[in-house]
Amino acid sequence: MAEIIEMAPSRQPERSLAYHVLRYVPNLVRDEWVNIGVLVFNPRTGERRLRLIEDPTEFTRIRRLHPSVNEAVVRALRDELEDRLDSWADKGPSMPLQTILRKCDETLSTTLQIAPQKGVLADDLDAELERLYTDHVAVPRAYSRVGQPGNRATIRAYCAQVFRQAGIWDRLEKSIRLAEFTFPDDPARLDYGYQRNGTRGFVHTLSVTRAPQDAKSLSYNVQHIAGKARYQTEFAAVTDVSLSRDNDRHRFVVDTLREAGVEPIPMEGFAVWVAKLRSSLLQ
Repeated sequence: MAEIIEMAPSRQPERSLAYHVLRYVPNLVRDEWVNIGVLVFNPRTGERRLRLIEDPTEFTRIRRLHPSVNEAVVRALRDELEDRLDSWADKGPSMPLQTILRKCDETLSTTLQIAPQKGVLADDLDAELERLYTDHVAVPRAYSRVGQPGNRATIRAYCAQVFRQAGIWDRLEKSIRLAEFTFPDDPARLDYGYQRNGTRGFVHTLSVTRAPQDAKSLSYNVQHIAGKARYQTEFAAVTDVSLSRDNDRHRFVVDTLREAGVEPIPMEGFAVWVAKLRSSLLQ
């Protein structure tokens, strides 16, 4: 595996941040809930980051605890919460984020509860979101070296590490909504996006070992984006393993992705790919 590029930006000073754990509440009477997301923000500036569950293994865990869970409702909660935060934020600085969150908690309490606010010191809002999500929400996983099979959360964490060390993390879009390309209220998202030389690029993670069928949904989304975008597009899928045409599952994934115009990139080759991307983004 190629070495990760040692071009990280200088470390920012730590800031006082606040966060809330988000809970799915299937039954208010029984007072039962399960953590499904994290919202972290800067109380001084209002800058915020939000992440809710989306990986199949995370929904499997919820179904074990609450077999009657409505997955579509849970997937829609993120967009609904973001829309409400944006709507109330448009009213101006006269309404602090804490007040907005209190209103959200009151109106969404039949399915979503916002846990009490806690404080934390951190120098990077995105990195802190990932840490808090791992601690409070993500399915616990054993440590594995790069290149071993893993779920999308594992792949995404590695991608974020490489992007940061390449010094291009702040140039990327994160968790891009696809509703503008597919259909209204589509909860699907792509992990990362960027713009270079008049082209908009998209990067998504794909666990071939655990969910090779996700290649079909990714290809569907890619075709809609390419068909509706008013600009040049390019797509890459970061996979947990290198793909071999001698393996039937791998061959299915490769053919499905390439037919849609998606470049498959194994984790072990991702740092090299990012080095090439960096040179064009920083021109």
